[in-house]
Amino acid sequence: MSRQINNDPGRWEVLESIYLHQRPWLTVRQDRVRLSSGKTIDDYYVQEFPHWVNVLAITEERDVVLIRQYRHGIGEVSWELPAGVLDEGESLLDGAQRELLEETGYSGGTWTPLMELSANPALQNNISYSFLAEGVSLSGTQHLDPTEEITVHLMPLDRLREIVFDGGMIQALHAAPILKYLLQNRWGESVKGEG
Repeated sequence: MSRQINNDPGRWEVLESIYLHQRPWLTVRQDRVRLSSGKTIDDYYVQEFPHWVNVLAITEERDVVLIRQYRHGIGEVSWELPAGVLDEGESLLDGAQRELLEETGYSGGTWTPLMELSANPALQNNISYSFLAEGVSLSGTQHLDPTEEITVHLMPLDRLREIVFDGGMIQALHAAPILKYLLQNRWGESVKGEG
C-alpha cells in the first residue's frame, strides 16, 4: 500500500457497523463513520470480499497463458489472466499457484509478486494480488468448479500489448499488471523483488 504523507487526511473512525446482506459472493455492511474533520456519515456502504489473486504466467517458450470466459455482469466473453478468490487461511502465493493450476493445468516456474490493486477502494474492502510466473509448463488438466466454463489459450508475448490496447481485455485488475510488466521490460527494469 502507499506510504503516508505528512498532510494526508486522517482515517475515519467507525462508530457502528450493521450487516445488511451476508452471502458468500455479496456481503454489504452499513457503517456510521466520523471523519477526521469531526463530521459524520450515517450510511456509508461497504462491500466485503475475500482477497483476489491473478497470475501473469509465461511459459519457457515465452508464450503467455491466458483464459477466456463469459462474464455475466457485462454479458461478454473476453481475455483474462488466470485468477480467483483466495481461500481462507491460504497464503497469497499458494492461492495464485492453485488458481493457475485449476484453471489452466499449468504450474511450476519462478514466481514473483507483481502488484497489488483495489477494484474500488471507496466501496470494497479487498485487494487483488498479481503474480508473475515465468517458466511455467503444462503439468495436468483443468480442475474447474461445476459452474466455470474457461478456455485456455497460449498467446505470444508480443501480442499482449495489442490485446490490452485493442480492448480485448477489459478487466482492469488484469490489464494493469500486464501493462506494468510490459513497461518494466521495455525499460529494462526487473520485476524481481517488487510487490
